[in-house]
Amino acid sequence: MIARFLLLASVAGAPFIASSAQAQDAPPATEASGDRGDGNIVVTARRRVEQLQDVPLAVSVLNAQTIEQTGSYNVTRLQQLQPSLQFFSTNPRNSSINIRGIGAPLGLTNDGIEQGVGIYVDQVYYNRVAAATLDFVDIQQIEVLRGPQGTLYGKNTTAGAINITTKAPSFTLEGKAEISVGNLGFKQGKASISGPLSDTLAIRLGVAATSRNGTIYNVATDDHVNGQDFLGIRGALLWKATDNLDITLSGDFNLQNPNCCAQIYAGYGPTQRATNRQYPALSAAQGYSVPSTNPYDRLTDLDATLNARNELGGASLRAEWDLGAGTLTSITAWRYWAWDPSNDRDFTGLPITTKSQNPTRQTQWTQELRYAQTGDTIDFVAGLFGFHQKLHTTGSQVQGPAASAWLLNPTNALSQNPAVLDGLTADNDIRFKNSSAAAFGQLTWHVTDRLDIQPGVRINYDKKTGEYNSVVTGTASDGTRQLVLFSGPYASDPWIVAQRGVLPPQYFKTSFSDWNLSYGLTASYKVSDVVMAYATYSKAFKSGGINLNGVPLDSAGVPQLSVANVKPETVDHYEIGLKTQFWDRKATLNLTGFWTDIQDYQAIVNNGQNAVLRGYLANAGKVRTRGAEADFSIRPSERVNAYTSASYTEATYRTFTNAPCPPELSGGSSSPPTCDISGQLLPGVSKWSLSYGVEFNVPTPLFGGDGEFYIGWDGSYRSKFSSNASRSIYMDVKGYALNNLRLGFRNDDGLNIYGWVRNIFDKDYMELLATTPGNTGLIAGQPGDPRTYGLTIKAGF
Repeated sequence: MIARFLLLASVAGAPFIASSAQAQDAPPATEASGDRGDGNIVVTARRRVEQLQDVPLAVSVLNAQTIEQTGSYNVTRLQQLQPSLQFFSTNPRNSSINIRGIGAPLGLTNDGIEQGVGIYVDQVYYNRVAAATLDFVDIQQIEVLRGPQGTLYGKNTTAGAINITTKAPSFTLEGKAEISVGNLGFKQGKASISGPLSDTLAIRLGVAATSRNGTIYNVATDDHVNGQDFLGIRGALLWKATDNLDITLSGDFNLQNPNCCAQIYAGYGPTQRATNRQYPALSAAQGYSVPSTNPYDRLTDLDATLNARNELGGASLRAEWDLGAGTLTSITAWRYWAWDPSNDRDFTGLPITTKSQNPTRQTQWTQELRYAQTGDTIDFVAGLFGFHQKLHTTGSQVQGPAASAWLLNPTNALSQNPAVLDGLTADNDIRFKNSSAAAFGQLTWHVTDRLDIQPGVRINYDKKTGEYNSVVTGTASDGTRQLVLFSGPYASDPWIVAQRGVLPPQYFKTSFSDWNLSYGLTASYKVSDVVMAYATYSKAFKSGGINLNGVPLDSAGVPQLSVANVKPETVDHYEIGLKTQFWDRKATLNLTGFWTDIQDYQAIVNNGQNAVLRGYLANAGKVRTRGAEADFSIRPSERVNAYTSASYTEATYRTFTNAPCPPELSGGSSSPPTCDISGQLLPGVSKWSLSYGVEFNVPTPLFGGDGEFYIGWDGSYRSKFSSNASRSIYMDVKGYALNNLRLGFRNDDGLNIYGWVRNIFDKDYMELLATTPGNTGLIAGQPGDPRTYGLTIKAGF
């Protein structure tokens, strides 16, 4: 893949290097990263072009230079620059994005629910969080909007939105190529070229590829896992049909295919299960020990095949018609997602679960029609949005010869017979359809030159249908292969009974539909030309959902359909903000305070089955998240710029009386069936988050043109957070700080050469911790990247 890319890059890059005209890269910053040197940052957060400081929203901006030079080439790294953004992923499918602690529950992904943080690329909604794991291709700017956005954006998003804009086709010939190499076999290449095909037609092509060895060594297979392997291609064709009508046809293809993904031994925490059924006794009984009990040795011995092939792509047609008084925009898009995984779900080197996979195919269609008008007294945006999604998952789980001893009670004689569970197979077929339609609008009334009133409204309809079918096959005591059922001639066969307790079959169909009305009101006042205060109230809804990971069964094996559907979340959001600039606009300080109450919060809980950690949804009563944010940037001269962003977030369950108990209170015969975790922290949320950076440059004529040497430092800090749905004494991830350094030279001809070191102090830290199936007390973890370093060369014209 890298070889193919380098060939493309060399062909595209030759004229780039020979050229001698490109503007100098702007030094990076966060809130001021779009700064063009005059203190102004252009955004499209409200679906029109305006200055960031004029927008009464909590929004942060990253331009292309910031993204490239800080190594933020995907959302995983982006969160190091955005303190209010949390991103967690054990593989592309099991990923979640939160803003201010809400958006999607940390843990197993459930395809039957909506995400609370919307991802938009060139105004097209991406329904899969898996898209967030991809590398950015030919990016112009990223805006992170915090708080409900349903009255401005197509899909209803209750936590915020990530608005990504790629570079548009140009009628001036331009291009760029970039090559990076580093330790761990890191190779990354990017190239783009754009120019006119005629007086009315322009094209742009971009490609990016990344490859890196894994950071974890598998002693069982003698290779490294959790690597990176990405190829992305994006193209756009712009047709200026008339002086007033622009039509853009875009398409993209993205492929990840790394040797991934492994979570390794991170510790043991005793549960209330019988001692002989916990990890130390079970592993000793089979003479098993992990390669290392220190997770930062980065060793594993997983014996099942690992794969995380993640393919996404699509096409869109955007028409923008200037009608004089306003602009009419139509965006038609089709997208697909193909997910081909393979996991080791027992998290050990024993053949307990030899196969675990849920390949998924998804297609989605979206249509948005929007009209925006700006006037002396009234500005407004009004739109219609339609969405349809089809998803089909055909997965399987197969138990191996070590499953009987690991999963069955040692007091049961069958636990000594490997044949009882060896070959036990669950074949899953999951189907889902999701349609929604909405009308939305937002109006800005300029009451005076300083006072604006901004109401917004959205009416939304959602309909979901789902079908879950898990067919289980095992070996009966007479040696024949049989369906594992709760009734029939083999229902009382002791082998079948044991298998049923490990992988129970189930089938159900269910549907959900609902209307809801969202609305909001914002008032903003310009205290002066450089100071604006605003206050917002929003009423928002997150659509109800369907449990597509299976539901608990009663003693007769009947699915508990009472939990098959989940009610919508109801959100009341309050926010105040202050946007200021001073020192002749060389310094910017923006402050935000927020308070969000959520009724019927959608949380993932577990049913405690022995062999499979089956996540299903429940409404968790009431959740509250509140806090404050500050963004400060300063550019005292052309030689220096610096920034810091800080966030304090207190996200707690206010009422959750029937929650799953943490591992230390689970598994015993007298363990409580549920726990009251009201007042506890939501998982995945650090109370304190911080990002910071500074860059210095020195003018240095070199290579025949004006240029500069520069040195930059950026870093981030996150305090500890809970990594379990119900906070556990074993599952808090310790706080950590990461720091990065870059040193390089750039000139006005588009040349930029710099060396970089990330995680410069080689900090050991965990991205997340997870309980493992069976309540054995085994805790798996995902260590963050160690220190990495390398060199990047960019050239352009």
